[in-house]
Amino acid sequence: MATFVLIHGGGDSGWVWHLLEAELRSRGHETVAPDLPSDQPSAGLSDYADAVIEAVGERRNLVVVGHSYGAFTAPLVADRLPVGLLVLLAGMIPAPGERPDDWWETTGCSQARDDAGLTAIEDPFESFYHDVPRNLAEESMRREREESSRAGSEPWPLPVWPDLPTKFIVCKQDRFFPPEFFRDLARTRLGIVPDEIGGGHCVALSRPKELADLLEGYLQK
Repeated sequence: MATFVLIHGGGDSGWVWHLLEAELRSRGHETVAPDLPSDQPSAGLSDYADAVIEAVGERRNLVVVGHSYGAFTAPLVADRLPVGLLVLLAGMIPAPGERPDDWWETTGCSQARDDAGLTAIEDPFESFYHDVPRNLAEESMRREREESSRAGSEPWPLPVWPDLPTKFIVCKQDRFFPPEFFRDLARTRLGIVPDEIGGGHCVALSRPKELADLLEGYLQK
């Protein structure tokens, strides 16, 4: 059995994983889903990684999963712990020295969102939560937190990508990040063809069973 280390995205909290955690635990796995210190203005990317590593403790057989902005933290954790697999879920794949605040322009994501008409979708119930049950979407929004400006302005510190198996999952109905943009970015930056799951950006809330199936399937390969 594995320990799934679940790293949330920007403005979010570990709560967002609770349905996926229940699904994985029902199958005999362990999960760790800490809150990053992202609501602390002084917190940087290394502080984010420290919080995850502290929560993991002595657990082993680790699979690290980073969602969205959590992709800036997940490889830092994987570089410091004995991780068997790194998974990015609709993750903002960083490059060495790249600042999160600059990522949107350096990757072409801002232009891709404009071209796909996604910047015109201002209602979060349509951009993030269009396939999430309304009560869960409202609870998720109630739990939103500020994001540290320091973390966004810091260069990503790793000189190379961690030397371990990496998977990328595209959300096929994502209305925040264009799916085709992520397909190209995964090939360009990681040299891999991504896997895909139906659903929008927040599939941990909308399709926890399907996501658990995909993650558990990686353990068999």
